[in-house]
Amino acid sequence: MVESVSPPHPEGPADVVAAEPNPLAAETRPARLPALDVLRGIAILGTLGTNIWIFTNGAGLMGYVEQQDEPEGAWLWAEKFLQQLPQGKFLGLLTIMFGIGLAIQQASAVRGGQAWPGGYPVRAGLLFVDGLLNFFLVAEFDVLMGYAVTGLVVAFVLATGPKARRRWLIVASSIHVTMLTLLGIGLALGDSQEPSKPVDPNPYADGSFWDLVVYRWEHMLLFRLEPILIFPMSIALFLLGARLFHAGVFEARGARIRKRLMIIGFGIAAPLDLAIGMTGGTVFTRYGIAPFVSLGILALVAELYVRRPTSGFVARRFSEVGRMALSCYILQNLVAGSICYGWGLGLAELVSPVARVPFTVGIYLLVSALMLTFAHFWLRRFERGPVEWLWNNSYRAITR
Repeated sequence: MVESVSPPHPEGPADVVAAEPNPLAAETRPARLPALDVLRGIAILGTLGTNIWIFTNGAGLMGYVEQQDEPEGAWLWAEKFLQQLPQGKFLGLLTIMFGIGLAIQQASAVRGGQAWPGGYPVRAGLLFVDGLLNFFLVAEFDVLMGYAVTGLVVAFVLATGPKARRRWLIVASSIHVTMLTLLGIGLALGDSQEPSKPVDPNPYADGSFWDLVVYRWEHMLLFRLEPILIFPMSIALFLLGARLFHAGVFEARGARIRKRLMIIGFGIAAPLDLAIGMTGGTVFTRYGIAPFVSLGILALVAELYVRRPTSGFVARRFSEVGRMALSCYILQNLVAGSICYGWGLGLAELVSPVARVPFTVGIYLLVSALMLTFAHFWLRRFERGPVEWLWNNSYRAITR
């Protein structure tokens, strides 16, 4: 994922729990927390709400980041609004859930008398390989590699005492705020820079599948900047997720915590996020304000499940996506690419900027419906998703 003057950014999944049916699932023993599957499903389809604008831009990721070929008038503001709604919220939610997943794994290891982090480095290594393949073959805005590295660090941090974990959280947060401030100063001083020229030839519209693989290789460092820049933020959010889990955010005793998170997330952060993001402050909302909205979403779903533990029809569909989150994350990007990029149907290049908003909304609804349907029918026959099955068997083969 790439940073620019004030770009939106792509998002993806996290929350790895190896040796479980879903390597992206956070699971307790003996009872499973249904809220986690629902949150994971919401987050997976929420990331698509950000990433879909990359696919429907004729210039791909670079056109999206540099805001090339923007529409005019009301369509411009409609595009800004729809891009801002999911911007950063689901990246933050997935990152927080990753920390929750690590906390659950650690608790499970302790109950089983096993050392922590134990075999987690193997799990992190498998996730990194998954991310590397996903980066080259599917989407250059993959986040799995970044989550693998950050999760490995946090796994060892969780093996320390509460005071050490708190210090890590404070230091990581402070570094992130400092970096975000310096980034803001740099962007303010760099406003006079001329926008870069469109890539010619355009690998997204004119290139083959292999051309895009080569293009990602040639620009790998550029496309990997965001995971590096947000490394301190990711550490902080992982640790915050673990802290919230131990504080009982999914239990009745966490009512006060959930109430505060919803007030901060929806009452304060959400309005600020929308106002600042719509006026060009996307970098600050994505990395500074959006994680607080993520906490509000987490608290709201947790509150609903504390009050009513059973799932309705809609929640069950999201839960199914959450149970095979890794498969759906990769597949939804692959399907969107096959519809929009030149190696597939190449529809993005045919759509004018004025028509991009309704086209993007339509593609989002189509791909989301496909993921919900795919997850439902797959899990009626199989215990785990295809990528989760491969991931789990690989882990067992390595650690046998």
